[in-house]
Order: sequence, then structure tokens, then C-alpha cells
Amino acid sequence: MKRNINKQQKVIVAMSSGVDSSVAAFLLREKGYQVIGATFENGYGNPAERAAAICRQLGIEHQVIDIRDSFDKQVVRPFIESYLSGQTPNPCVLCNEKIKFPVFLPLLEQLEADFIATGHYVRLFKQGSRFILRQAVCQQKDQSYFMYRIPQHILAKCIFPLGEYTKEQVRFIAEENGLISAKQKDSYDICFIESGDYRQYLAGTDSNYLVPGEIVDSSGSVVGEHQGLAHYTIGQRRGVDVSLGYPAYVVKIDRSNNRLVLGAKEDLFTDTARVESLVFLPFDYLETPIKAEVKIRYKTVPVSAQIIPDTDSPRCAEIIFDSPVWSVTPGQSAVFYDGDMLLGGGYLK
Repeated sequence: MKRNINKQQKVIVAMSSGVDSSVAAFLLREKGYQVIGATFENGYGNPAERAAAICRQLGIEHQVIDIRDSFDKQVVRPFIESYLSGQTPNPCVLCNEKIKFPVFLPLLEQLEADFIATGHYVRLFKQGSRFILRQAVCQQKDQSYFMYRIPQHILAKCIFPLGEYTKEQVRFIAEENGLISAKQKDSYDICFIESGDYRQYLAGTDSNYLVPGEIVDSSGSVVGEHQGLAHYTIGQRRGVDVSLGYPAYVVKIDRSNNRLVLGAKEDLFTDTARVESLVFLPFDYLETPIKAEVKIRYKTVPVSAQIIPDTDSPRCAEIIFDSPVWSVTPGQSAVFYDGDMLLGGGYLK
């Protein structure tokens, strides 16, 4: 069942200056909520000035929250360190868990507000004593994948106004009401990598990424030299300038030996994967095996699988896919669904 909310209460809306957060604030204001816009200052870009202009247009209060230190420590540095260890992280998952939602809690008390709202495309429901998330009506924009790590005590304070809307409807609302963000393009890049090129960014943060090393095939034979592991990720084919007599893909990043391992496309298929740091929404721990649809990255089609808990490590599990999946990438999230309901997930190991 959906949660009933007193519409006269105060809501803090995360304002990024984009059309989604603008329409979220507009919809809540139109429903009678007392709306306050809040923008994070993370040291990258200049969203606060643009968000302030939107809030003025909407006639709502605007707050700026300085998160530069915590954002660097809990999102940027772990992102860099993850790559140093040969993994491919998703910083948006980490930011939602560590920064974007937790930062609101003290602000709720400070401003005597009742709820947090964001422009995420996801739907929130109450199921018994638990708060659960379901995929957005607009499947192309659904963002539940990035939100599986948000804990219950924070979900209890959340509102997601856009979960029932399509992107086209959101754009129409913005244009029809003359919102200054109506024509702003969507951003698909990592917010702290302004160039959009994460390889260039990583190379600029640590010279070790530019250290040349061996490229080997799956048998260990040296077949070339790479110019820095920052330029590669699991499953990559483009930019691998080595001739093996067949299309060569990156199948392993061996950070400890500074080696890039290549293989054929079929070498990247597997029917098992291990996940760690598991969290769930409908329950606290996975005690018995369950069937679920699993996404191993944001844009992949879910694959049916069995999730088998590790009896020795309650936050770890084995995934047995019904059919082989391609390019399981350490550091990415495996996210579990039951239909459109988000069950939880963990980090691929």
C-alpha cells in the first residue's frame, strides 16, 4: 500500500537545478506542501546558483549545504581507490547511500521539516512495517538500481514525486508552467568528472595509472603493452589495439601485476557471481535461497537467478544465473528484483 502523507507538512526537496528536481518541487508545492529547496555544494560545477534561480521562480526558500569534505572522502576517494584495486565502481550508488540522503537528516531537524523529496524516478510503498521501492512507471528512466542501499530509517522520511510520471510528462509540466529548467539537457556523466572522461580523470589523480605494463592472452603469453590500466574496463573491446586473430576483449585487470588480460567474447560469460556488502529492503538478512531477477549493471536486462546466502558471512551470497551473463564486473552492483519490487543487492566481487 502507498503511504498516506499529510499534505500540509514541510518537505525539503533536493534541488540539482535540473528539470526533474524542479518539477518535483513544483508538484509538491501545487499539492499544498510547504517546500524548501536544498542544493549540495560538492565543489564540482555550479548548481547552487541555478537552483537558487529556480527556487525564486517557484517562490520557495533555498538552502545550500556544503558537503565538499564528506563528498571527497566518501565518494571521490573511494571511487579512485576502487579503480586502483582493479574494480569498476558506480559512484552514484555510493553517493546515495553515504551523502545525498544521510545529509538531509540533520537538516530535517534544523528546519523542522517532515520529509525529504528528490527527483528520482522510483516509487515508494509501505509494506507491513517496511518501506519498499518499486521501479518507476517510466522504465527508461527508472533509477531504483542506484537506490538499493538506502536504509529504512531514511526511506521512512522520503517522497518521490516523479515515480508515476514519464520523462515526457515531466518535460511537458516544466514547459507548460514556464519553468526555467524546462529545456535543460539531462546529465549522464559522473558529476565530479567534468570532462566526462573517467580515464583521463583517473590518470590525473594518480601517476600509477599511466605506468605501462604487459598485455597477455588467457594463456599468459605476452601479446602487447598497455599504457596504463586506467584506460580499460572489463568487457572493453574498443581501444584494445592487439591482434589475436579474433576480436579481443578485456577479461581481467590484474592490478597487482599491472597486467591487462585479453580473451575472446565467450570468455566473459559466466553463470555464477559472488556479491558482498548485501542489503535488503523487505527484510534485514537473507536467511534462505530466493529466486530473483538480477541486474549486474544499470542498463542491462534483468536475468533470472537464485541468490544463495553464505552461512558464514551473512552479508555475502552466491548468484546462480539461470542462463550465462556477460561481463560480470567487480565493483559494480548486482541488484535484485521481484517483478518491479526492489529487493536489495550488493557489490560484485
